[in-house]
Amino acid sequence: MHAAHFTRFFEANPGWLHFGAHSHHPWPDATRSAHERYWVDAATLVDRKWERILGEVLPAAQAHVARLLNLSDAKQVAFAPNTHEFVGRLFSCLDFSRPVRVLASAHEFHSFRRQARRLAETGRLELVEVAAEPYETFTDRFAALAGSGSWDMVWLSHVFFDSGFVVRELDRIVSAIPESAIAVIDGYHAFCALPVDVASIHKRAFYIAGGYKYAMSGEGACFLAVPPGNALRPVDTGWYASFDSLSAPPDGPVPYSDGAFRFWGATFDASGLYRFGAAMDWLNSVNTRPKEIHEHAVALQGQFLEGLERLGIRRLASRHLVPPRVVERGNFLTFEVEDAEGVHKRIAESGIYIDRRGSRLRFGFGVYHDEAAVAMLLGRLRPVLT
Repeated sequence: MHAAHFTRFFEANPGWLHFGAHSHHPWPDATRSAHERYWVDAATLVDRKWERILGEVLPAAQAHVARLLNLSDAKQVAFAPNTHEFVGRLFSCLDFSRPVRVLASAHEFHSFRRQARRLAETGRLELVEVAAEPYETFTDRFAALAGSGSWDMVWLSHVFFDSGFVVRELDRIVSAIPESAIAVIDGYHAFCALPVDVASIHKRAFYIAGGYKYAMSGEGACFLAVPPGNALRPVDTGWYASFDSLSAPPDGPVPYSDGAFRFWGATFDASGLYRFGAAMDWLNSVNTRPKEIHEHAVALQGQFLEGLERLGIRRLASRHLVPPRVVERGNFLTFEVEDAEGVHKRIAESGIYIDRRGSRLRFGFGVYHDEAAVAMLLGRLRPVLT
């Protein structure tokens, strides 16, 4: 599709087949000049670089997120170096003077799951996790449970990281969540991979994602779309959270800015925002939207699955797919494999990059792949796995 725009990554890794778009996505060539521009701005502007970052680079990045998610106000987008920073900040909005109750799926990424389970170990948090299977009833089961309890927070991934399962009818789930609860959708494996429209839920739910995966911009550009009018006061707060009142006398209650800035932290490395803006500008320049990206990935997935069947690669037969092939998924394929660690090692030794989550192997497809790349992947896998 757009392999010619990723020459720097390919030249640096000759002979490797990279099928980890869902994990560490290669950066398009356009991001290199953006990264260098950040260095030049720091060298030439010194402290005055923040005027450019906050006055030009940040608003452009916010506008990209708002466009891709269909938000009503781009200023409702906060950025942070990683999603865990937002996890901690959102948890700090809860009243831990009593045990708090949190509902989530059993398939949340480590940034949330580890923190939530550690808090549960202290007795200050009760965590209820809902299994994905049976996939056909997940939305019904989760929505019913969300509406039946006195939750303090409900956290749910849009696309599950350990399978690629896509949660549909987010609006039905969000509408079931009690108004007193904080509602959060983790969209990291959906953002820039699927067409996402949160217009029906963004006034109620937070939406969190970032640039490391399908947004192709690497570390340091995670974001939180904050519901308009949200007035939470995170206890885990940085000085950016009152950026517009820094010159006020330091007395009275701790102030918070309006809008998304109340969820900001402190001084950060802005290079990720430069790369994010460049990657999104590049996608616009080649007239490629998440819809086209997803359709392209699905087509390559079909070619891959048909090739596996034709070649008789039994370890990756369709019966090992998680979720089953008939269930909608994101832009990667997940296989439950016996001796996954050993199989993963042999695949890597053959010059193929994928990743493993426990007993599951994940193959990701992106805009830097084409049919020829998938054919090469199948050709290398055949002697390794048959």
